[in-house]
Amino acid sequence: MPTLDQLLTGQRGEIETLAGDPALVQRLYEIGLLEGESVEVLGFAPLGDPVEIRVGNTRLSLRKQEAVAVSVRLL
Repeated sequence: MPTLDQLLTGQRGEIETLAGDPALVQRLYEIGLLEGESVEVLGFAPLGDPVEIRVGNTRLSLRKQEAVAVSVRLL
């Protein structure tokens, strides 16, 4: 199962699981990354970090180390 950092710009996925440090998982839940939510990769910074995503009507920027914690199923 790919992780959020492995998607290309424009690709969409559905969040399957969040993994990693419990504090990180809690933070991701708090900003709206929940299992079953649809997520779209909007772009990457020039050096590849951070990644900009859209969840619902919200745009978020995540560090790559945070995006690795989000497993997705491609849509």
